[in-house]
Amino acid sequence: MSAPSIAVRVSGVRLDRGDRTILRGIDLTVPRGSVTAVLGPSGCGKSTLLAALTGELEPAAGAVEVLGQPVPKRKRELLELRKNIGVLLQGNGLLTDLTAAENVALPLRTHTDLPPAVIRRLVEMKLHAVGLRAAADLYPRELSGGMARRVALARALALDPPLMLYDEPLTGLDPIASGVIMSLISGLNDSLGLTSIVVTHHVRESLPIADRAVVIANGGIVFDGTPAELEASADPLVRQFLRGEPDGPIPFDSRASDAGARTGAA
Repeated sequence: MSAPSIAVRVSGVRLDRGDRTILRGIDLTVPRGSVTAVLGPSGCGKSTLLAALTGELEPAAGAVEVLGQPVPKRKRELLELRKNIGVLLQGNGLLTDLTAAENVALPLRTHTDLPPAVIRRLVEMKLHAVGLRAAADLYPRELSGGMARRVALARALALDPPLMLYDEPLTGLDPIASGVIMSLISGLNDSLGLTSIVVTHHVRESLPIADRAVVIANGGIVFDGTPAELEASADPLVRQFLRGEPDGPIPFDSRASDAGARTGAA
């Protein structure tokens, strides 16, 4: 079992989708209380890694431990683990016919037997934590992109999960809204004692709040260290990604990386 100081441990993992190997040889540890930025170009497998952490995708090889236990295969045990994992989806996932408050209340009504008055109070607290208590009665169509993202964050926090997973939290947001979201991720991680994994390709916005940075490319992890070490890295893969260069060891044509992944999985 994982040591108490480790929130996530991934050991020798290979992740397949159909007959394609997306990631292979993945070894990763995420300390409790940290913010870990998982970086990489679009389509490199970052979200696939999150799917393994939530039990949505079972590894073809290797082991995944979350919060001190192997990710269960049985549905009931997996559902219990998922109550301890908050997920902020790339598309928010808000229900359009529910108000902001009703969206945040949904996990509490589904997974607890709390009285309505207690749920209302908890919803107020969660919306207040993301600066949107005044928007409780608004519907998703009445929210800006940044506000909708914050409501989704409040909903992900509804059950007080110790582990938060963020899947491209800045997609579609302007620079100001992006700054607000990253500030919230950092502040909530510290104030609530969370462990956060932020999957993103937004390097400059994520590194300032991260304790560790992981870069995924060409079907595997090509860097794992501190943000300062990442900035100082001379690795061609890392430099190409950080500089946004079209030519380099990370191929522009995804078919080339697919071929490499299949070769590595053979």
